[in-house]
Amino acid sequence: MLEDLKDKRALITGSSTGIGAAVARALGALGVHVAVHGNRNADAARQVAEDIRAAGGHACVVLGDVSHSIEATRVVDEAVAALGGLDILINNAGSLIERVTNAGFKDELYERVFDLNVRSVLSTTKAAYPYLKASGDAAIVNTGSIAGRFGGFAGSSVYAAAKAAVHSITRNAAREFAPDNIRVNTVAPGFILTPFHDATPEPIRESARAQVPLGRLGTAEECVGAYVFLVSSTMSGYITGQIVDVNGGQLMP
Repeated sequence: MLEDLKDKRALITGSSTGIGAAVARALGALGVHVAVHGNRNADAARQVAEDIRAAGGHACVVLGDVSHSIEATRVVDEAVAALGGLDILINNAGSLIERVTNAGFKDELYERVFDLNVRSVLSTTKAAYPYLKASGDAAIVNTGSIAGRFGGFAGSSVYAAAKAAVHSITRNAAREFAPDNIRVNTVAPGFILTPFHDATPEPIRESARAQVPLGRLGTAEECVGAYVFLVSSTMSGYITGQIVDVNGGQLMP
């Protein structure tokens, strides 16, 4: 067990399904007290928390739409009230929402994508900052994307731009928060088989698979190690402002 993680307190946004749920279960197994966050998937969030508790861990559930700043602040405050403080923030909430070409650009989609993928990171981090500073040894991990690295596949231009913004925010925040002993990093997953890609057309799946040297698409569980590494000061105490790619070799920056 990573002893430095035991009894740490973590909020993971977007942790009702997919990568967030896998990370929540893993941190719970390592002794972290986890606030599982959901919005539309409230029942799934409750199930993740129950899984953690059933395995002997500690978990609570917080619900809300973190794409709205007021809601993001409330989610953080409720998590802190339940956990008694905060040492780890994982900004994982995000979605492509809808595939739209550049020629088919929609203002409404742009606002929804940037609110969910970018505003949520800024708002949640702002609300969490005083508590993370009080921790004295805190970590923020943002979920980026391979799309933010290379521009994304067809129809994901707006999403790719949003994730590139998350990568940039990570680097800026790492410099700003370093004096407060808050490390800030990003995990950039490749094509991972989660509900995120339920509506992804098969030709795009096959195109992605063909580009992966390991010859297959990834799973949520295969992303977990990067998050655990980055929130552990024992493992990554001298690492901040970095983007850790988990993509089977699809992109080697």
